[in-house]
Amino acid sequence: MTRKTVRIAMNGVTGRMGYRQHLVRSLLAIREQGGIDLGDGTVLWPEPLLLGRREHALKELAERHGLDPVADVSTDLDAVLADDGVDIYFDAQVTSAREEAIKKAIAAGKHIYTEKPTATGLDGALELARLAREAGVKHGVVQDKIFLPGLLKLKRLIDGGFFGRILSVRGEFGYWVFEGDWQEAQRPSWNYRAEDGGGIVVDMFPHWEYVLHELFGGVRTVQAQAVTHIPTRWDERGKPYEATADDAAYGVFQLEGGVIAQINSSWAVRVNRDELVEFQVDGTEGSAVAGLRRCRVQHRSATPKPVWNPDLPATEVFRDQWQEVPDNAEFDNGFKAQWELFLRHVALDEPWRWDLLAGARGVQLAELGWKSSVEGRRLDVPELAL
Repeated sequence: MTRKTVRIAMNGVTGRMGYRQHLVRSLLAIREQGGIDLGDGTVLWPEPLLLGRREHALKELAERHGLDPVADVSTDLDAVLADDGVDIYFDAQVTSAREEAIKKAIAAGKHIYTEKPTATGLDGALELARLAREAGVKHGVVQDKIFLPGLLKLKRLIDGGFFGRILSVRGEFGYWVFEGDWQEAQRPSWNYRAEDGGGIVVDMFPHWEYVLHELFGGVRTVQAQAVTHIPTRWDERGKPYEATADDAAYGVFQLEGGVIAQINSSWAVRVNRDELVEFQVDGTEGSAVAGLRRCRVQHRSATPKPVWNPDLPATEVFRDQWQEVPDNAEFDNGFKAQWELFLRHVALDEPWRWDLLAGARGVQLAELGWKSSVEGRRLDVPELAL
């Protein structure tokens, strides 16, 4: 086997998502499996270069995972982008820092792979897509949830015609994020400051856009209510601060073809579900409930006939009336699966559709969702084009 190295500058790997999902469970996991077999006697071998502001933290990560704490670490973005040996720029920074860094990387001729949202506003997101197209670089946006086992099973059901005509989608996402006073918060404090790019609409609506678009059809209208349920939180130093960003959003989306989707997103909800995110899909021929890993179905022919009677206790265990969808395949980590597809796209020009324009659709939906909440009305979602 011939090894073909691809050098990837990873900006933001000291954060939870950049470190755990993208470095450890994606690129390092690809190396542990021996690289990516391109099928022609060549193995694609990712070489991470850890980029950020805190040199000591980057060096510690490099040493922990067998990387060179000198050659594989940098705090100088401009120097990294000027290096002809760097092929791909990956961004997992806070959103407010992402747009300018990606612009620099495009100007330097690097291929782009980035977390979402790609920018703080639609104009900026579209400009990134235009610049990348004009520069002729390959570009991709993380859309990890469609690679989750539960949603892959759901996609299998859709493709097989299980639902008949799909009528509606109902999604529940969230969990209780502690305020930080008597128990440490599970999310960084910037998530709850609008001035730092925080907020659940800007975080989660881009996810819902690609999930709905990929599985059920493009979003045509949005009506949302965004709220800040917890007005005061405590930061990493134990200091109280005003939560200026929304921590919950309740959205209704009309999709092409007439499907109605309702998705609740909240960091101020206690979980009474099997998984932290679940989608129920109802169709004329059957229904399904899909989470991160599981997917259960109820076909029309096996649908019970409950009767509403508030005077008597329920005698049916409704959850027991659903059938588990088998795995029928080995499911890899969703982030890793998409990384492998992007690296093959870069190396072999294989088909790829999750680009910066797709990322701009997510930013657009977040922007319109917030505007809908402020104005208290339903808004159309125009199709985007460059």
